[in-house]
Amino acid sequence: MSAQDCDILVVGAGIAGASIAAELAEHGAGRIVVVEAESRPGYHTTGRSAAFWEECYGGPEIVPLTMASGKALREGGFLLPRGALYLSREEDRAEVDGFMERFADSGVTIERIGGETIGDIVPGIRPEWNLAITQPNCADIDVASLHQHFLARVRAAGVDLRTHHCLHAAEREGSGWLVDLGPAGEMRAGVIVNSAGAWADKVARTCGARPLGITPLRRTIAQLRCAPAVPQDLPLVLDLAGQFYFKPEAGKLWLSPQDETPSEPCDAAPEELDVAIAIDRFEQVVDWRIEAVEHKWAGLRSFASDRAPVYGFDPRQEGFFWYAGQGGYGIQTSPAGARLGAQLLLGLPADAMTQGIDPAPYAAARFG
Repeated sequence: MSAQDCDILVVGAGIAGASIAAELAEHGAGRIVVVEAESRPGYHTTGRSAAFWEECYGGPEIVPLTMASGKALREGGFLLPRGALYLSREEDRAEVDGFMERFADSGVTIERIGGETIGDIVPGIRPEWNLAITQPNCADIDVASLHQHFLARVRAAGVDLRTHHCLHAAEREGSGWLVDLGPAGEMRAGVIVNSAGAWADKVARTCGARPLGITPLRRTIAQLRCAPAVPQDLPLVLDLAGQFYFKPEAGKLWLSPQDETPSEPCDAAPEELDVAIAIDRFEQVVDWRIEAVEHKWAGLRSFASDRAPVYGFDPRQEGFFWYAGQGGYGIQTSPAGARLGAQLLLGLPADAMTQGIDPAPYAAARFG
């Protein structure tokens, strides 16, 4: 195949690659090609997410991206109201106080509750779980529809999306890149956007850029059938200490031990031990009976060392743009994150969606 030209080559077609490609195309970035190594976009983390839009998720540093994305997600019909409840116990009261203080000036809506109020929300909860923080604005995200929305925008804007295309090598050639896509041939590109999720550091190495230490962490989820039946108006229930979360899903229960096991980039699979740990923790919270583990899966959530996303041009490798390290909040922040990323890449000013977001905490250059 003869070498082909594009202005921007986006590596990865999960929620990160699809969203930033859509924003770049709609901002007149020229010819864009998105390459995806798998047979379909979103095979890995995006397709395995139990995503929710939760104002506190990721910490105060992520709140501006989350809040800026909320309006677009609601107006697009991608959110279903759920509510969230962070659980704790009397011996951990200091953690509850710290949580409230940490988010005091962030703009999130949270309230401390306790005692019987918690039992009214979570039937069968064990009495030692007597402290909680509510976050009423939490909502389920229709991840599949949101991802397809970005992909539809990509196609409508004339972006060339290619599956079964893996980045084998890339080197600077003049003011751009010569990219080797293996059996798919070569391509010349002006800018490479690294939206490869768990493979972000590997893509950086391939392009001669210094890896930033973006680490894939395995997260496990099990689908349970319980008795009594799971109340469908149950909120997302999380341990304030980060040891579990569970939520209803189509009459079943989705449960995670909130594991973060370092992993090589791979097609992640659940470990039996992690499922057992999740069940043990769950049984210490409520008196429900687990009748069956119906399904289990795992995905990789990728974080930089400071757990903030990485947006921006690499400080050393010309023409290499990072859009990675979005951990578990990349879906709930995708509208504002992608808009901000496109503005940074194209040198555009902030707009109504991004004007309240300081990009400095997310810059690739922060790693020196």
